[in-house]
Amino acid sequence: RGSDELLSGSVLNSPNSNMSSMVVTANGNDNKKFKGDDKMDGAPSRVLHIRKLPGEVTETEVIALGLPFGKVTNILMLKGKNQAFLELATEEAAITMVNYYSAVTPHLRNQPIYIQYSNHKELKTDNTLNQRAQAVLQAVTAVQATNAPISGTTVSESAVTPAQSPVLRIIIDNMYYPVTLDVLHQIFSKFGAVLKIITFTKNNQFQALLQFGDPVNAQQAKQALDGQNIYNACCTLRIDFSKLVNLNVKYNNDKSRDYTRPDLPSGDGQPTLDPAIAAAFAKETSLLAVPGALSPLAIPNAAAAAAAAAAGRVGMPGVSPGGNTVLLVSNLNEEVSEAILLFFPPLFSVYGDVQRVKILYNKKDSALIQMADGNQSQLAMSHLNGQKMYGKIIRVTLSKHQTVQLPREGLDDQGLTKDFGNSPLHRFKKPGSKNFQNIFPPSATLHLSNIPPSVAEEDLRTLFANTGGTVKAFKFFQDHKMALLQMSTVEEAIQALIDLHNYNLGESHHLRVSFSKSTI
Repeated sequence: RGSDELLSGSVLNSPNSNMSSMVVTANGNDNKKFKGDDKMDGAPSRVLHIRKLPGEVTETEVIALGLPFGKVTNILMLKGKNQAFLELATEEAAITMVNYYSAVTPHLRNQPIYIQYSNHKELKTDNTLNQRAQAVLQAVTAVQATNAPISGTTVSESAVTPAQSPVLRIIIDNMYYPVTLDVLHQIFSKFGAVLKIITFTKNNQFQALLQFGDPVNAQQAKQALDGQNIYNACCTLRIDFSKLVNLNVKYNNDKSRDYTRPDLPSGDGQPTLDPAIAAAFAKETSLLAVPGALSPLAIPNAAAAAAAAAAGRVGMPGVSPGGNTVLLVSNLNEEVSEAILLFFPPLFSVYGDVQRVKILYNKKDSALIQMADGNQSQLAMSHLNGQKMYGKIIRVTLSKHQTVQLPREGLDDQGLTKDFGNSPLHRFKKPGSKNFQNIFPPSATLHLSNIPPSVAEEDLRTLFANTGGTVKAFKFFQDHKMALLQMSTVEEAIQALIDLHNYNLGESHHLRVSFSKSTI
């Protein structure tokens, strides 16, 4: 008698009290009967019973559930019943897995599944009847073996040995152009199902956590993409395994996404993901080229075209330079509403040329900002959404409006609209300007340029301290025409940039201030 005896006459834990008997074999065919009951809690066992699996789920996906917790030693798929049995090498690993998934409901293919201890202490299967599952298990084990942890390593509920995690930690170096959640999904989904992504800024660097459905896919993506550039000569991917085994995503918006839970809210004060924006990004990312990792594209020099488009020099298919130029900025501090029209141009000019600004008449904590083109508005939104100004976290999203209308002649709009079309603050008028190469997220360190010879370090320290912050460090470049200056916080640096960009230092020198990727 072979593996069809495994479940014969045994008792299995099941919440389904109506399941008085089931018929299974190692390959899912009806043969031998076993009894079940409605017990949810059983004695710990290294064999786990997994229920309510999607019909099309694969052995690899089921094995991946156990990999973060230790070696998987056997699997039995009961495809006709949408169930499976998974055997781990140790009881401790199984206990960790059950405890973890008790707190975090596992999902496969957008469907919640249920994991509990089996009454079996060992899974005995006939390999001839379970060939496919065994072949998958052997392949996964081979990959695991090449990344085996040091003997004696233990696995906690929240951490695993790095090479086994389905979660990757991604850092973007040289981020001259915006890298969005959708761009990451486009790139990494080439290697397998991407379940969740969380993006954030840490140490003045754009970072992301990305969870695959299968740790093997994470391994393949890391090997192929680590060190590659998203765009030509910039936006370099630095990839490591995270210690996390599962990401807990609460909101679906432009900062985080759970692709298995489309029903999640966007979050209070968070911009809802606009389907039109998602579609625009999907078209934009069709131009991405990662040498050696993604399929060759049918258009010439795709990466250079994407980089040029992000810099506003050429049009990008799918993202019209004339479309989506207007941003909606909300959650502004109304107490400084009279200054809002003045602070928008210097701050947003870091990422593009501001054309017009309009404070909303009935909602003074919100404003419309029109940029020179759609690529610049995307840059501004990517870098400034979620930043803190005047004590409040601002939200920046694309507006439904295509242009900011100036008030009709003779109509008093109380000074709520201003035209900056001919502003001296514009940094990107010249095609190919070197300013395109110096676009960075807001940071505590500022880059100063166009400093006249007569201005000393103490003069600049005093000038920036007068914006209300604390100057932590200062460093002149060799020629003294440029310098780095570090404030205490990013918010202080933003305020200093707003107040002092284009400040007249005398001798026909207007100070140029931008964010730096460097630290002092």
